[in-house]
Amino acid sequence: MAQFAEELFLLLIDNASGQPGLDDPRRAHVLAAATLLDIAHACQVRPTVDGEPAPQGHLIALDAVGPVDPVTAPALEYLRAAPRRPGQAIKVLGRSAERLLAEHLERSGQIRRVPVRSGVLRRRTSTLLTDRRRVGPARDALMAALFERRPPSAATAATITVLHAADGLGALLSLNDRGWRWVHARAGEIASGSWLDESATGLAEINLAVTASAVRQALAELT
Repeated sequence: MAQFAEELFLLLIDNASGQPGLDDPRRAHVLAAATLLDIAHACQVRPTVDGEPAPQGHLIALDAVGPVDPVTAPALEYLRAAPRRPGQAIKVLGRSAERLLAEHLERSGQIRRVPVRSGVLRRRTSTLLTDRRRVGPARDALMAALFERRPPSAATAATITVLHAADGLGALLSLNDRGWRWVHARAGEIASGSWLDESATGLAEINLAVTASAVRQALAELT
């Protein structure tokens, strides 16, 4: 299950307009990055280290066995073909990340996409949330981690990390200057990996944090 990427997609949908609250290509980049973090949390990918055949910092697929997911499977297949630079992987996977997520969420009944007219000849798609059982708790967890300093779950930490790296938290929050100073400081802590010290962690969380460090650096360079 692509928990991180799915919840991020749902969070980005603006209820009033039915449109995502983050511009493209940043939206494509953060969804691709979240997909990479999903497979990192499943211990199916990690960055290389010095002394390995692939250049240091490239993402490589691991032999870990797990269920096949329609959203993450293309990313895993892409990395199994060859080690990739994080920025390269984000750009390539970003071409299809949103489509794969939307199709999966629509099939599972969590969203409904409706064609609407936006001009005399132009049409666009409006995305409606049909099930709020995931997005509500995900938003509450994000707000608690940022404003109450509650230890974030892996999913919340992943969401904050990719949005902070892409300067995309404004898609979810509307704050005054003081509020943004607080949020950027707290989000920076979480993105840097401090959440590992705040939450119960195991191998999956450690691998997620190590991979997130490489991914957020690439995201910041792409923004």
